[in-house]
Amino acid sequence: MNHFIQAESFWNRYLCYFFLGFVLQFNTSYAQSYTSYVDPYIGSGGHGHVFVGASVPFGAMQLGPSNIFKGWDWCSGYNYGDSIIIGFSHRHLSGTGIGDLSDVLIMPYTGKIKTQKGTQEDHRSGYASLFDHTQEKVKPGYYAVKLSDYDIDVELSATDRAGYHKYRFPKDREAHIIIDLKEGINDRSTDTYLEQQDPFTLVGYRSSSGWAKEQQVFFAVRFKKPVQKFNLFDDEQVLKGKAAKGQAIKGVISFENNPETVEFKVGISPVSAESALVNLNSEIAGWNLQKVAKEAEKKWNQELSKVKIEANSKTDKVLFYTSMFHAMIHPSLYNDHDRSYRGADNKVRKSPGFDNYTIFSTWDTYRAAHPLYALLNPERVNDMINSMLAIYDEQGYLPVWHLDGYDTGTMVGISSIQIIAEAYLKGFRGFDAEKAFQAMKATAMSDIRGLNYVQSFKPIPSDAGIGRPVAHALEYAIADGSTALMAKAMGKISDFEYFNKRAKNYKLYYDQNEGFFRGKLKNGDWNPAFDPLRSTKPYANDYAEGNAWQYLWLVPQDVKGLIKLLGGEKAFNERLNQFFSIDPIGDLVDLTGNIGQYAHGNEPSHHIAYLYAYSGQQWKTAEKVNYIINNFYHNKPDGIIGNEDCGQMSAWYIFSSIGFYPVFPASGEYVIGAPHFKQVLIDLPEGKSIRVETVNSGGGNIYVQKIELNGQPYKKVFFNHSDIIKGGHLKIYMGNKPNYDFGRAEDNRPLF
Repeated sequence: MNHFIQAESFWNRYLCYFFLGFVLQFNTSYAQSYTSYVDPYIGSGGHGHVFVGASVPFGAMQLGPSNIFKGWDWCSGYNYGDSIIIGFSHRHLSGTGIGDLSDVLIMPYTGKIKTQKGTQEDHRSGYASLFDHTQEKVKPGYYAVKLSDYDIDVELSATDRAGYHKYRFPKDREAHIIIDLKEGINDRSTDTYLEQQDPFTLVGYRSSSGWAKEQQVFFAVRFKKPVQKFNLFDDEQVLKGKAAKGQAIKGVISFENNPETVEFKVGISPVSAESALVNLNSEIAGWNLQKVAKEAEKKWNQELSKVKIEANSKTDKVLFYTSMFHAMIHPSLYNDHDRSYRGADNKVRKSPGFDNYTIFSTWDTYRAAHPLYALLNPERVNDMINSMLAIYDEQGYLPVWHLDGYDTGTMVGISSIQIIAEAYLKGFRGFDAEKAFQAMKATAMSDIRGLNYVQSFKPIPSDAGIGRPVAHALEYAIADGSTALMAKAMGKISDFEYFNKRAKNYKLYYDQNEGFFRGKLKNGDWNPAFDPLRSTKPYANDYAEGNAWQYLWLVPQDVKGLIKLLGGEKAFNERLNQFFSIDPIGDLVDLTGNIGQYAHGNEPSHHIAYLYAYSGQQWKTAEKVNYIINNFYHNKPDGIIGNEDCGQMSAWYIFSSIGFYPVFPASGEYVIGAPHFKQVLIDLPEGKSIRVETVNSGGGNIYVQKIELNGQPYKKVFFNHSDIIKGGHLKIYMGNKPNYDFGRAEDNRPLF
């Protein structure tokens, strides 16, 4: 098993041969820098919408540059195709399809005092500056750029709740730093406050309304050297004094003498400015940006090193570790150093006993991102679940799309139900399971978002004023299937039977004549506004960011039932073949990464390539997965085919390139696709690991021939989570022609 190891000395060869072998290849600690394979620019162009800047894994602080907001492709505040920076703000979203945050924007500049950012047409009318990628550097935990208009060098780094700024000003120019509390992404400031407490310290807050209708961030700024000149403005109006409150407060720090280098730290908090200052002092000691950056890089290395790969090329490593990097930006901490946080009811919780998280894009992330956390970040899973249960206590239902203490209600279903069930079924017990189940049940039995129809086993009518009813219903059925499994595991038999029945509600929407799920009206008629190829109004009002073809397959909780509904295995496979071959109309910007009607750029398609494994044709799954990996992920700024969506696009790549995917996460089953690497070692709790070895990797060998698990033949086309976390050695033999018998027998197929 040591044939791939290139030892650099006789002693190394000796050790490799006798007892280190695979371990030396992958467990090189910090001799190998996994962050060196991360390219944060991937996904920063096109429609990827990823965050570019300084952060640590799952941290509250995303400190980075913001461009002038120009719409959808600036949801994270930054787009690789831009050339203007308006400042450096401390909160950013990564990969979302709606913009928000970019709070507490700070910008250095020279010349006369300006309080407006400028415009795209005339950036010089404000404090904005041109920049060039050749004078920009970004890596995990660190960002640097030269502001071309001012010849100012900027360096940034971050901890969980604090950011470090270092500016080098040119000589012989009047220098300024503006703190602009008006500016944000796709929002409006509603209440802002800024105060100079002493020559070194500024404090304040920014309240705003955007995607999250009510949000507030408190902050504290601590300078290395005293601030001698500080002016306050309400937008452009000059104010007197050292403190001001208003809708658009701004502060300008000016330097009469050349400051050369200015360093300061910014702490943030959901609770208070005083807490923000405590966070800052607790997380950044001293004045050494490089030390902060090295600590941030160390944290990223610790996370990335949990999966060690031997790839066929450096590009493969870059794509893999960049995907891991992107998958671990969100969810983000939403509490103070002492764990206090402000809840969805605007009340402060002190010492809740867990780390509180926010930015739960559950409709996207329940599919693969949260299953990835269950595998690679188990130490965080219980806190994420406790955060969701706290949200339930605070607002009366489980989160849909939670952003900084506010549930935006974006997208369909209530997918946190699936996430909680999955965690319980995979053995996580760091939360109150009974309370969790009751929260799931109470949410599912509420009357919000069309659930009153679901409870009565009736279709949500297309004319009931509930948007996207078919998409809602199909997601509810997945949640109900997940709840049923949790109920069964907890011995709640009546609940299991009820929710298991609800999990079959998808059948209420199947039009036998058309062969698709479609909307029904209150009078029982089919919605006449229907075209299975269309993804826009009025034809797709019943679906969410997709069409009837894509939603035909959204039944991961009962694939066997779907096969039967579509007429059996032969008909099912024929429909799948048709799905992957019909040309798309291209009427929705989200539907990118197309293979026929398959659209990898949007989440409802993500599991579909794996469905062939349920109908005896795993080799077709291997073909499609291999194509997606090779064609829809690239090592360039537009290298993510659609919105990154808080880690989901990257999580798909991570699982699929390793060789398996969680089609129905609550089931614990991982369906086998087409492994992309020669070797993979996944670190597991308690010192265990699972090794995935691919024999005959690359060179067109995309088809699974046979599998061995711990030296024994393994004939199934799926693994259970319980098999993986035990650790061991998974050996997958590949070839350039399909093994039609692999997975053909029904006993070897996934159970759900």
